[in-house]
Amino acid sequence: MESVGVSLSGRVEIILNDQGNRITPSYVAFLEDGSRLIGDAAKNQITMNPTNTVFDVKRIIGRSWDDDMLAKDIKNFPFKKYASLL
Repeated sequence: MESVGVSLSGRVEIILNDQGNRITPSYVAFLEDGSRLIGDAAKNQITMNPTNTVFDVKRIIGRSWDDDMLAKDIKNFPFKKYASLL
């Protein structure tokens, strides 16, 4: 989950996403027509499109490809096609 904020008059104001939420799930879905969905929209369609919906990428960032835990995580991800891109 991610959020974005700006400093206004000494206070942090969290910006709402396109769904009106203060936090956005870290999901990206790749659709058959070549378009992409992000955040809530991607998460909401994961049951219909699990192999083309990427999530939990923060578990991968900064880890070595020969890391045993990373290999275990990747094996359990439904988005095999995109694991090599991460």
